[in-house]
Amino acid sequence: MLTSKQRAALRSMATSQDTILRIGKGGVTQTVLRQADAALTARELIKFSVLENAPVSIREAADEVAERVRADVVQVIGSKAVLYRRNPKEPKIEI
Repeated sequence: MLTSKQRAALRSMATSQDTILRIGKGGVTQTVLRQADAALTARELIKFSVLENAPVSIREAADEVAERVRADVVQVIGSKAVLYRRNPKEPKIEI
């Protein structure tokens, strides 16, 4: 669980990041989960978006992806969400 200060620090880091994952009409699929898991392992902090034709809202998608890949939801704003998961072997972000 993240503290408010940690969440604020991660939010500021995420502003300069590109959106690397998009959830479309297929919803939260195994492919999306595998991509999110791999990206979190490599980067620790990822930003993704949910397209208008998706069957889930951004909040539902963020909560589901975070739960399934064991990450924390940092922020949900508009159609974008930011997730964080610390890499236990090679941490890149110190918060």
